[in-house]
Amino acid sequence: LVLQASATVAIPKEHHRFVIGKNGEKLQDLELKTATKIQIPRPDDPSNQIKITGTKEGIEKARHEILLISAEQDKRAVERLDVEKVYHPFIAGPYNKLVSELMQDTGTRINIPPPSVNKTEIVFTGEKEQLAQAVARVKKIYEEKKKKTTTIAVEVKKSQHKYVIGPKGNSLQEILEKTGVSVEIPPTDSSSETVILRGEPEKLGQALTEVYAKANSFTVSSVSAPSWLHRFIIGKKGQNLAKITQQMPKVHIEFTEGEDKITLEGPTEDVNVAQEQIEVMVKDLINRMDYAEINVDHKFHRHLIGKNGANINRIKDLYKVSVRIPPDNEKSNLIRIEGDPQGVQQAKKELLELASRMENERTKDLIIEQKFHRTIIGQKGERIREIREKFPEVIINFPDPAHKSDIVQLRGPKNEVEKCTKYMQKMVADLVENSFSISVPIFKQFHKNIIGKGGANIKKIREESNTKIDLPAENSNSETIVITGKRANCEAARHRILAIQKELANITEVEVSIPSKLHNSLIGTKGRFIRSIMEECGGVHIHFPTEGSGSDTVTIRGPAQDVEKAKKQLLHLAEEKQTKSYTVDLRAKPEYHKFLIGKGGGNIRKVRDSTGARIIFPTSEDKDQELITIMGTEEAVKEAQKELEALIKNLDNVVEDSMVVDPKHHRHFVIRRGQVLREIADEYGGVMVSFPRSGTQSDKVTLKGAKDCVEAAKKRIQEIIEDLEAQVTIECTIPQKFHRSIMGPKGSRIQQITRDYGVQIKFPDREENPAPVAEPAVQENGEEGGEGKDMKDADPSSPKKCDIIIISGRREKCEAAKEALQALVPVTTEVEVPFDLHRYIIGQKGSGIRKMMDEFEVNIQVPAPELQSDIITITGLATNLDRAKAGLLERVKELQAEQEDRALRSFKLTVTVDPKYHPKIIGRKGAVITQIRTEHEVNIQFPDKDDESQVREQ
Repeated sequence: LVLQASATVAIPKEHHRFVIGKNGEKLQDLELKTATKIQIPRPDDPSNQIKITGTKEGIEKARHEILLISAEQDKRAVERLDVEKVYHPFIAGPYNKLVSELMQDTGTRINIPPPSVNKTEIVFTGEKEQLAQAVARVKKIYEEKKKKTTTIAVEVKKSQHKYVIGPKGNSLQEILEKTGVSVEIPPTDSSSETVILRGEPEKLGQALTEVYAKANSFTVSSVSAPSWLHRFIIGKKGQNLAKITQQMPKVHIEFTEGEDKITLEGPTEDVNVAQEQIEVMVKDLINRMDYAEINVDHKFHRHLIGKNGANINRIKDLYKVSVRIPPDNEKSNLIRIEGDPQGVQQAKKELLELASRMENERTKDLIIEQKFHRTIIGQKGERIREIREKFPEVIINFPDPAHKSDIVQLRGPKNEVEKCTKYMQKMVADLVENSFSISVPIFKQFHKNIIGKGGANIKKIREESNTKIDLPAENSNSETIVITGKRANCEAARHRILAIQKELANITEVEVSIPSKLHNSLIGTKGRFIRSIMEECGGVHIHFPTEGSGSDTVTIRGPAQDVEKAKKQLLHLAEEKQTKSYTVDLRAKPEYHKFLIGKGGGNIRKVRDSTGARIIFPTSEDKDQELITIMGTEEAVKEAQKELEALIKNLDNVVEDSMVVDPKHHRHFVIRRGQVLREIADEYGGVMVSFPRSGTQSDKVTLKGAKDCVEAAKKRIQEIIEDLEAQVTIECTIPQKFHRSIMGPKGSRIQQITRDYGVQIKFPDREENPAPVAEPAVQENGEEGGEGKDMKDADPSSPKKCDIIIISGRREKCEAAKEALQALVPVTTEVEVPFDLHRYIIGQKGSGIRKMMDEFEVNIQVPAPELQSDIITITGLATNLDRAKAGLLERVKELQAEQEDRALRSFKLTVTVDPKYHPKIIGRKGAVITQIRTEHEVNIQFPDKDDESQVREQ
């Protein structure tokens, strides 16, 4: 592990760029050479501090290089002096004091390379005179030391070198300061143990004493201790060891796994004290502790451990021992138990008993489809917990979901495993029975009716049919509703869902007989062929019988006209298949497909009509997005192939063209991140349309793409411009209170109208608590206020601003959109319903009225009871009102019939019977009286035991 440090170096701001170099090359090179990260402040940052991060050695090197670069760029004089490396410490002085004084006295910058940089040059930067002075002084020190100093070499153990150097080289500086002797230590990567002392002869003796004192001030020692005891010496969370290290923080204690010794390193005295303490601890532990080793087949190890270690943790806590079970990858059978001698023996006995019981156990593999595993386990493991509680001696193992395995393993005593197997097999059989699934295609617009308000309808169907019903997400294109459960229940739920669709729309269902052997070829790979027919015929639903059923009946469901069209196409296709079916595959870039199909399928319809062949394009789900399939008679297919190939060839011929578009219209094409241009590219084979940049006032628009696509795109742009030129804005007045219902959920109705009529619709801002028009504001002094005057001048019949909806587009389209908006305004009708029936119509907690409102998509208002009114008002779209009114009157009829029935049932008769016969008449647990009540549909009441009038009522 290399410890990262950081340091800063300050050089003039104007020199920073020379450190960076051209395109940052110099900086990269410097970082690479010194293995550091160098951060230079940005030009707009006034700081001149450069930050260096890396190893201590790397920082020194980088710092030296940066100062050299700065010195070279300095406007002042620069001089280099070659001084043998061994004399650098004398020039720098202890703790760099000498060189700092020199720099201060002469105002010269002196750069001495650090010990780790193998350079001898000392660089001076400063004013000429002062610089010469500094150089002279350094030379003098150098020459003097060269003359006066001598060296001695001594051998010092390599392990002790670090103590001579001291933290951050402090010990070396200390010796230099005390004795004036420089101590040269060999580099760490060298195996040499020779330390050289350089200084004046009379000082060398004192320095040598200092070196030996430093070397011996720290010592390394070891204590013998069996490796299994190490954990106990360290103690829980290092508690035992902490006692020693707190007393002697300078002592480093090291435990090596698998070795029977403990290493201590630190000041000699402290190490001796710590060694004594650890030896006492070891002796005590050897007397108090014991260990045992047992052999247990490693396949049983995880069962000994138990779920989440429950079993082994219990043994450890109970017998106060530690148990080492080897990890799976070691494939070792040896288990080691350590701790109190008595606890070790008891734990050993229990573990061996458990192991022997396991050897007599039975393992059984149950094959259960993986899709059922999660259900058997249950939410948060609830169901499997129940099974485990029922069969506590059986271990149940499910495979990892990633392994896609169906094998569930049971292990335990033979009888228990058998019982558990039967139980789980029955559970799976129930799951299989309940996992029958059918898909029901339902037109997307009716999904909300099937769900009902707040999910009421779907919840009811789910509960009553006892099935799981999944609807596709609101934003997905899928129309399929999936029902899962028992077969009969699924069929019942399907029937109910289809009934809702049938009731809501003009949906017809036709059955066509087509030989079952042709079904697969009509459906096509992954349903491609049948999907193309469904899409072409307005999205009808075509349902083939399940494979292998032998049935020839194919069901087509949808609006009458589309069903008829699909029926003709299916029969024609079946006939073709029976006579001679021929298929050819073509390839074309996916972006061309929309253009080949044409708007509303116009282009492809022409090819189909002229040749009689069927052309199938890939859907977004298909893997191969370029594959186009042509099928039909050989002659028709070849003709269609020829036409399509010619079209595709033209599309591959890329041209560039331009057209003129008035700059005032440019914004329409480029706003909303160029949505209009994206739609054009999508529609016309990926054609690229480039508008001039804003502010250039150019009217030239460039188009690039396939020739036919460019022409079609130009025509489309021209149409859009004509629409913009012919654009008008009209007003549509609808009271503000209806705006929200007109917009529909999440604005869906408005979005539909803007799409259908190609117009823009803008709703006014809401007016909070609009002031009543009838009472103009009057000031206290009797004069009319500002608002009042405005109201006086304004035409009282003129619409309010908050009621005006703005529609923009072509006039005829705006008018059509206006009509569509007005058709969405809810209307109100009144229905007379006898007041005494109102509470039954509302139902318990409003359930009755809520159900009707959801069913007919209207709002029903019942008058407050204190008004005693018979009038119920229904508000909603005109199309829904008649159905809602009929539904309400039907409910009234039902309630009146119930009332008459209740009146007939209210006859009362009192009979006197001696109390001693009451128990006989009541029967055991009320059996006799219940039978009489049920048979005659009457209510019979007995008096209380302590009531004197013993009477029976009927």
